[in-house]
Amino acid sequence: MAQSYGFEEEEFTTKVNGRVVLRIMRQVTPYWRWILGFIVMIALTSVSDSYFTYLSKQLIDEGIVARDTARLTQLLIRYGGLSVFQAITVFCFVYLAGVLGERVQYDMRKQLFNHLQALSFSYFDKTPVGWIMSRVTSDSGRIADLVTWGFLDVTWATLNIITSLTFMIIINWRLALIVAGVIPLMIVVSFYFRQRILVQYRDVRKLNSMITGAYNESIAGVRVVKALVREKKNLEEFSDTSRAMYHAAYRAAWLSALFLPAVQIVGALGIGAVVWYGGLQAQAANVGGLGITVGGIQAFLSYLTFIMWPIQDLARVYAEMQRSVASAERVFSLIDAKPDVVDREGAFDPGYVRGEVSFEGVTFRYEEGKDVLTDFNLHVDPGEHIAIVGPTGGGKTTIVNLLCRFYEPTEGVIRIDGRDYTTLTQHAIQSRIGVVLQTPHLFSGTIRDNIRYGKLDATDAEVEEAAKIAHAHDFIVGMEKGYDEDVGEGGNLLSVGQKQLVSIARAVLADPSILILDEATSSVDTLTEVSVQRGMEALMAGRTSFVIAHRLSTIKRADRILVLKAGRIVEVGTHSELIRARGHYYDLYTRQFRREREQVYGVGEFAAAATA
Repeated sequence: MAQSYGFEEEEFTTKVNGRVVLRIMRQVTPYWRWILGFIVMIALTSVSDSYFTYLSKQLIDEGIVARDTARLTQLLIRYGGLSVFQAITVFCFVYLAGVLGERVQYDMRKQLFNHLQALSFSYFDKTPVGWIMSRVTSDSGRIADLVTWGFLDVTWATLNIITSLTFMIIINWRLALIVAGVIPLMIVVSFYFRQRILVQYRDVRKLNSMITGAYNESIAGVRVVKALVREKKNLEEFSDTSRAMYHAAYRAAWLSALFLPAVQIVGALGIGAVVWYGGLQAQAANVGGLGITVGGIQAFLSYLTFIMWPIQDLARVYAEMQRSVASAERVFSLIDAKPDVVDREGAFDPGYVRGEVSFEGVTFRYEEGKDVLTDFNLHVDPGEHIAIVGPTGGGKTTIVNLLCRFYEPTEGVIRIDGRDYTTLTQHAIQSRIGVVLQTPHLFSGTIRDNIRYGKLDATDAEVEEAAKIAHAHDFIVGMEKGYDEDVGEGGNLLSVGQKQLVSIARAVLADPSILILDEATSSVDTLTEVSVQRGMEALMAGRTSFVIAHRLSTIKRADRILVLKAGRIVEVGTHSELIRARGHYYDLYTRQFRREREQVYGVGEFAAAATA
């Protein structure tokens, strides 16, 4: 039962990859003017922050201690004006950072979405949907955060440290050297703790995902758990995972508790040194007018405290940068994925397809050494109806995938209207092939929107005519809002049969030259099947059709029935011919369709029906 759950718990790298960081930064280069303004506003804010502390020194030394009311008033006015100025610069850099983050995220998600549509079917066959979704959503969000708020924090922290040291040098360069010696130690301590806290929290997230998965699996499979008396064993495995998470969380909490005190202790050493040495200098100032004032000591202490937080921010951003770089590596791996099927040089759109299809010596394999189709040959005339039957894994769906050019043959040639179909564009082929799936997929919106999905410029009259041909019109007008009825997410507000009729109407409106029906009636009840069957017959009229069959009623009227086994055609003929031959088709028929026919005719009449 021990396993990993989900895709967010992927291992993160512990090193920052400079090449990836540079590629991340290239995402913001189109907005360099925004970045320039962003940096200027942060710099002005940082300088004003440090100057506030310097003003405080002047207020104490030149106003309060000196009891100079005019100077105190002048400094207070300057303080107020600087506060307004800083409020404006803070607004500007926060606004610029927010807009920049949204633009970077928009660009990245748009790029990912467009790239996903260009990738071949094989990519989605082998890549989990959850992995793709987390790349497009959470990972792109982390990258956007890094190049905006992360960059903001780094710039802010760096400038605060620089400006603080600058003002400290202006006040007293000797004390500034003491502080400069403390800063590297604070940085080392901060980064040391952040690195180890991050490692522990990664373990906590990974183990938490596993615990959530274990909960979900045990609850969903509670009947099996109880039937096999697995409660005790499951509890032992769950306890091991939960205990590991507890220890990781404990270590993370312990390190987090130590982190701030450790930094503060280092900072306290610096403060102690400043107070001791500053006190000596202050005494010198009182004696001979040299050294540092009381206001200067207060300013130094403020600057030193002020520096502690930027250093912690730098450590935090560095830790988050590792996570963002790991996200970027996954996003860039998606962006760098190449489609297996691409338009060849000189590929064209003939403008019209009659529907003649030929497979000539086609061999295909998904994995090396495992042929799914072997030397497959088939010629289909325009308008001919072909049914394909056979056991699971026989190659039925592979034929459809090859015909749609979701994949290309490993060996051999597929021709459409006598042309090698690799000389045609993918759009030329796929726009002229209609597919009705076993489990129809509808998109959020109205029934009208879903029927019009494959032909966006269709009029309402054309939509309704397509629904009538598909025998979907009657159930649609019977709904409260008719064609404007919302179908819900994935069409969940409609029954399976209603969704199937809408998908057939959608195919009718698209008017394909070649039609593929992939077990289109296997998910509906016998009564609904009648309506779906009528819609399918109307759709197939005059079109080359390939029907992957599940129920007998969908294949009896086919011009030819192909029986596939291990990637080869083992029998071909009409329903009656194949029944009389008593070969593979007859065996499949008697085993797979017996119950269906007995329900319709009764047990006694089944044998007579079989030869009909």
